[in-house]
Amino acid sequence: MGVPSNPQKKAKLRKERRKRTSSSHSAQDGGSKESKGALLPRLEPASAEYFRQAHETLKSGFDSDEEKDLFISNVLEEAKGAALPLALDKAGSLLLQALVASAPSSSVCCLLQGLLPSLRLAACHPCGAHILEALLLRAPLLIRDGAEGSETLEDLVLELGKAVEGEFSAFTLDAHGSFVVRTLLQVLGGVRVGSDGSWGLPGLAPPGISPSRSKQTKPDNNGPTTEFEVPDTFLSLLHEFSGCFQEHVSDFIANKFFSLCLQVALEVLHRKLPQDSSDLCHSVIGYLSSCNPAAGQSTLLVFLKDATCSRVLDKVLEVSDRKTLLSFYKAHIKGQLQVLAVHKVANFTLQRLIRAASPKLLAKLFQELSPGIEEIMAHEHLGVITALLGACRKHGAHQQEVLRILLEAFHCWEPAPRQLACVPLIASVLAYEVYYGEEEEEEPSPQGKADLSRPLSSVSYHGSLMLQHLLQFSEASIVLRSMAAMTPEDLVTLACDPAGSHVYDALLASPSVPEKQRRKILRLLKGHYVSLACNKHGSRVLDAIWSQATLPAKREMAQELAEQEPQLQHDPFGHHVARNFALTHFLKRRRDWDHHQEAEKKRRDLFAEILED
Repeated sequence: MGVPSNPQKKAKLRKERRKRTSSSHSAQDGGSKESKGALLPRLEPASAEYFRQAHETLKSGFDSDEEKDLFISNVLEEAKGAALPLALDKAGSLLLQALVASAPSSSVCCLLQGLLPSLRLAACHPCGAHILEALLLRAPLLIRDGAEGSETLEDLVLELGKAVEGEFSAFTLDAHGSFVVRTLLQVLGGVRVGSDGSWGLPGLAPPGISPSRSKQTKPDNNGPTTEFEVPDTFLSLLHEFSGCFQEHVSDFIANKFFSLCLQVALEVLHRKLPQDSSDLCHSVIGYLSSCNPAAGQSTLLVFLKDATCSRVLDKVLEVSDRKTLLSFYKAHIKGQLQVLAVHKVANFTLQRLIRAASPKLLAKLFQELSPGIEEIMAHEHLGVITALLGACRKHGAHQQEVLRILLEAFHCWEPAPRQLACVPLIASVLAYEVYYGEEEEEEPSPQGKADLSRPLSSVSYHGSLMLQHLLQFSEASIVLRSMAAMTPEDLVTLACDPAGSHVYDALLASPSVPEKQRRKILRLLKGHYVSLACNKHGSRVLDAIWSQATLPAKREMAQELAEQEPQLQHDPFGHHVARNFALTHFLKRRRDWDHHQEAEKKRRDLFAEILED
């Protein structure tokens, strides 16, 4: 019969078998890796120690700029003879990155010359790729400033670009090599693009912003952020890269690293070589729509649901002209918008199309999407809804239609009194019955009035975006009446929420909101100014209200806040409000305070007039 099984012992045996199997595979497959590792050039022990100490010295700082410049010059001189092993060394790579940011053209040239013979080895190495990136980003600044040897530097960048072009697939399909390709494309085009905006351009970034790839410095993913001048030879080589991408689209478009390179190429070409960008867009769409065509359906729909390909299509839609977008809709996705809207991947591409749509295309998209708004919300693909509202606001079209459809989806269009509840419902993204805990079959109250007794507890990010768009519609009376019907406590909750506070930005900035209705809503906050002042987001709303308030309104606000000045002074947010509103002066020197506020109002009005002119 044998011994009863012991789960812990069996698990241990399985673990040992996996370990032995892994070791045997490493012996077979890893031999080549070890041999490759042995081929990597390494620093001599003495050189490694020198550069390690140099890095420590650099981090510790210098007494003067002259001392620092001399130190950098000496270390770069030593680095010239060991460019490749230093670039492939983890500690050496960090040192070089720090030095290259302020290196003269002669040093940049020497380092590039040391790396070019082994370019693929350096570019496809996690440390070497960062050094090539730093050198590429330093080069256009030196060329732009006409530094000594800039012509040589230009030739070296072109030589590097030609080498990458010659082994295009090897670089674009590699995790680290594609990193270098994306930087190269931006340098050749003279533009830093949003789709790869996490890559700093030293000297081109705003002062005080680090050129690192940190999340804090990553700009919005919505397009170009910086342009800089480059030689015509760079643009000529960029044109050749456009042809390379067209040639390889059919082979590698599903590869995530190639896809990233292609997205950057589309955006750079759109800025610098629009015709090349258009040709590449047509190549992408043409290839994807020709793969295994199904009867009566564009195969592009299949790729729209693929995470990698859909991102490429997002970029294609972003950089395409109106005619191409309309053609794309008619040929490939007409009649399929509801399917795309509820798909977990394809809905993002649909959002891109809606945002990029012309008024003519928007009319077609709206007609097809509007019957399914509630189903889209049920799938929680709220980005599609906010994109549709944003497009209607932008083009001034279908605004009342989309408002009615949206309120119907929240079950607050009829009976009419339910419309008073629309702001809390939209803010929390809950249907009327869910928000108020009623059954859908229940008859409305005999008076036909909405029950507004439930307090607002949370605000959805997308709910806030919807309200912001609605408040900027040409006719926002339904939303304004709903806000005016909210309790002061709910309005405070809205103001103190990270997302909800931006609803007040739209309320204050919207030109379609009558001043009388705006004041009616804001007056409801009276008696709650201290609560707002002592909240991170509420204090920002209070500052925004103050900046637009009349002098009598400011006196009322200051009077209420001044009564709790000691509390405000000891609050991390309240003390900023007390300072900005000059509450101490209000209490002790009222006449001076009045004069100052009047002068401030005149200054702002004058500034606003200048901006309008």
